Amino acid sequence: MKHPRQHKRAPQTQPSALAVPSYHRILVKHGLIEKTLPIPEAYEVFLRVGADPEVEKLRRNLERGNKMKHVPALYLATAMALQGMTKQELEALKLRIEEKRV
Repeated sequence: MKHPRQHKRAPQTQPSALAVPSYHRILVKHGLIEKTLPIPEAYEVFLRVGADPEVEKLRRNLERGNKMKHVPALYLATAMALQGMTKQELEALKLRIEEKRV
């Protein structure tokens, strides 16, 4: 009787998509940061994005309808607010975020 071969997996060179926090994926998806930006810096950018008056206004409209209060819902509300923005609004947001960074 033959024994089943054991297949060894090659070690991953890049972290899996689940290893990257949701805020990082949200910012990359909307083109606000590069995929290679370190996670701590991405979090700083996410906080700045969340504090932006335009994003706050859109997020408040979403939160009012759904009564979102817990932290994951705030990530979702920010993602939904970004999704509702046009390319021009996203570009303007990106410029405002970069100004605050410097």
